[in-house]
This record gives sequence, structure tokens and C-alpha cells, in this order.
Amino acid sequence: MAIYGAGFALGFSLILAIGAQNAFVLRQGIRREFVLPVVLTCAISDAILIAAGVAGFGYLVQQVPWLHRVMLIGGVAFLIAYGARAFWAAFRGGEALAAEGQQGRSMAQVIGVCLAFTWLNPHVYLDTVVLIGSIASQYEDRLLFALGAVTASFVFFFSLGFGARLLAPLFAKPTAWRWLDGVIGLVMWGIAASLLI
Repeated sequence: MAIYGAGFALGFSLILAIGAQNAFVLRQGIRREFVLPVVLTCAISDAILIAAGVAGFGYLVQQVPWLHRVMLIGGVAFLIAYGARAFWAAFRGGEALAAEGQQGRSMAQVIGVCLAFTWLNPHVYLDTVVLIGSIASQYEDRLLFALGAVTASFVFFFSLGFGARLLAPLFAKPTAWRWLDGVIGLVMWGIAASLLI
């Protein structure tokens, strides 16, 4: 169980920092809009990436330098665009959370954005594939280590997505949405800038 615990602790610590994907999940949770499909998409994507890292895909990423550059450019472009969209929403204002939530986009659109946040983010590959993959290789039971990291991902995303509804009373006010969108825009552009630097 020590190996499982080590995988869980590493996985949880890597995913805990608020990033683009987490900010998106938080927003969907507050809106109560397609929360289950969103958290499942994030957690299953992480599980796939962790499995790939533990299976040795991290070595491939290190051996093919242009693959990292392509992921970097795509991720930065997506973060800049989504950050601009968040800033525009903050500037425009007028959004408030109805008691039952409001569905402004289809589930396919929401899942598409969620997949983009996950698969176009170079940090995801560095954390799940390279870092977890390389650390798992130091353990005798890599599968148990990977299972711990995958469990951490599921626990985190379900807690964030479904726990966000506790903030719903605050987000009944349009001003709170403007602040959230502004913070999300800053997070997106901050991550994009850090990737470029």
C-alpha cells in the first residue's frame, strides 16, 4: 500500500494547482452544467496519460523533440484564445447563476473544450506522462503506483466539480461571475506566458 500511497500523493500534488483545466471544471461545477461528463472526461484522460507514461511513452516524448514544440504551440494558442474569451465575458458581464443552472452550450461543445484543456496542455504531458512515468519506473510495482495516481485524479476532479456547487449562492450575483471570468482569463494568460518563457 505504500507504493499506492506514493502514487496517490504525487498525482494529487501535481493536479492540485489551479490551472486552466481546473478553472474550467470549477466553472462548470458552479454552473451545474454537464458536471459528471466533464469530471469523467478529465479523470479518464488523466488515467490514459498516466498509463501511457508508466508504459514508457515518456521516453518517446523525450526522444522526439518536435512533438513537445507542437504541443507547446497548440497549447499556448488555445490558452490565449480561451483567456480572451474569459476577459470578454468579464467585460460584458450580465451572467448570473439561476437556481437550476443555465445551459448555454451543448454537451458536445463543453466536452470539446474540456478535451482541449486536457490534451492541448503541455503541462499535462510533463506531469502525467514524463514525471509520473519516470518516477513510477523507480518502483517495483509500477502498476500499483499508477493506480494510486489515477485514483488521485478521480478523487480530485469529482471533489472539485461537485464541490463547486457550494459556491452557487455567491455566484447568483453577476459581479461574482465577472470576477471569476477575470481570474480565469488571468490564469489562462499566465500559464500561456509561463509556457512561452
